[in-house]
Amino acid sequence: MGSSPSRMSSGAPAPRVEVECLKAYSAPLEGRRGLLRLDFNENTIGPSPRVLEALRAIAADQIAVYPEYDGLREAVVANLSNRDQGRPGLTQPLSPSQIGLFNGVDAAIHAIFHAYGDRGARLLTTSPTFGYYTPCAQMQGMEILAIPYEGSDFCFPLEVIRKRVLEQKPRLLLLCNPNNPTGTRLAPEQIQQLAIAAPETLVVVDELYEAFTGDSVMPLADFTATPNLLVLRSLAKTAGLAGLRMGFAIGSADVIDRVSRVTGPYDINSFAVTAAFVALDDQAYVDAYVADVLKARDWLRSRLDDSGVRYHLDGGNYLLIWPQQQPAEVEAALRKRGILVRLMTGKPLIDGSLRVSIGTTRQMQQFWQAFATVESLAA
Repeated sequence: MGSSPSRMSSGAPAPRVEVECLKAYSAPLEGRRGLLRLDFNENTIGPSPRVLEALRAIAADQIAVYPEYDGLREAVVANLSNRDQGRPGLTQPLSPSQIGLFNGVDAAIHAIFHAYGDRGARLLTTSPTFGYYTPCAQMQGMEILAIPYEGSDFCFPLEVIRKRVLEQKPRLLLLCNPNNPTGTRLAPEQIQQLAIAAPETLVVVDELYEAFTGDSVMPLADFTATPNLLVLRSLAKTAGLAGLRMGFAIGSADVIDRVSRVTGPYDINSFAVTAAFVALDDQAYVDAYVADVLKARDWLRSRLDDSGVRYHLDGGNYLLIWPQQQPAEVEAALRKRGILVRLMTGKPLIDGSLRVSIGTTRQMQQFWQAFATVESLAA
């Protein structure tokens, strides 16, 4: 890329050329409160009562002091290691130095690109996938190789990805698993094989939706054998803390150290820390919410099958629906009925669809009644 002009048209100093050419990732729209939020894959009922109680009990002097994180990494390790109620736990032990704390997983992704992205280096990922990866790569001047999912079921392009990893040695391989928005799932053994085959590539696995019929690499992860593997987790989708921003990166202590170097010393606020401690300890609430979502998922699948509507539902707490009418008209009609869904207009392979988050059974009954009315289907 060429050098930036010294000034913008307004007369202000010009930014780096990568920033000048950047199209920012569009954040959620305002005015979403009070509606049924099925547009951004959030927890649809909010955090546990224990979290709310802890937040209300925060004292004024705690707000007045800079946040402290002592013990939070240990709490993450304890949660991941927990084998109660049939949870898989971990094969290899983790230390607190292998946990990175971030102001949401978006901040973790941003930091990864700052630490490892470079002008001319390559990002290898899939398409379509989470939209924030692209501007982060562009900001660093990286070359982006986005491999499309395959077929009507959006199968993971494993052979193409493996070939590109071996031949082109990308700096970063970013996999959303299950993938947002297609729900595509990749087996953890296959992810491990990619990491083993590409020691010069940082293999980042975005696992924000793994609790909803995902395939987590964490139970089998051995960061000593694959120090180039990095896993991202969040408390937004399951524990209901999207508004507080709390994300984790899990991997080799060396990688966590480098990624953490490019963040601020107090990026995570005290409210998020307080909520995270309680949410990590209240796994029963998360498990109950996930179970309710999976029950609602099966209920909605049955209605879709009976209706003949084209849809795609795999991993994650969301699905794709192709309405008979114009998607924008259906989205607007649902909004008038108090329900938000996400247009996939312009997305490769899934243009013309709506992405619908899955909430509780009652919420999906509300959605289906409205959608069936708009589309003139039998409810």
